[in-house]
Amino acid sequence: MKNRQETALAYFMQGYNCAQATAAAFAQDFGLAPEAVLTMTAGFGGGMGGLRETCGAVSAMVYVAGLHAGHYAPGDLAAKKALYDRVKEMQREFVAQFGTTCCRDLLLKAACLPLPDPSERTAAYYAQRPCAHFVAGAAAILARKLQLPDDAGATLLEKGAPQTPS
Repeated sequence: MKNRQETALAYFMQGYNCAQATAAAFAQDFGLAPEAVLTMTAGFGGGMGGLRETCGAVSAMVYVAGLHAGHYAPGDLAAKKALYDRVKEMQREFVAQFGTTCCRDLLLKAACLPLPDPSERTAAYYAQRPCAHFVAGAAAILARKLQLPDDAGATLLEKGAPQTPS
């Protein structure tokens, strides 16, 4: 069975964007179909729809953290704060590893031109773009910070974690 990083990288290498690949690796943990998560996170790629702002892998970390701990009542400020603190912690770890969460800056550091439109996925694209590293790094941070099992097949729902509201 693949671990989260391998699963996220496999999605990325199939042509899914950074956000989709990162988030879909965690879909089954929350009883979600990967196809649904791929759809829900499609607009976060390219630093939010090609704006080259927050890296899609980072946006996916926030999305998955919400699935994990966002099932609190609207007035539960302690639970909301705990989620926000976890998001900040993951963001700090990503910055410590990669230097920034800004898609544009991440690409420029790798001497890649941050174009606003999606690029065709070719062998040259994958050889030049650093995005696979960000996808793998974000998946590793998520798995560690959320203390998820190493394999990508076991679900938190099977382990008795609270379900997200439908």
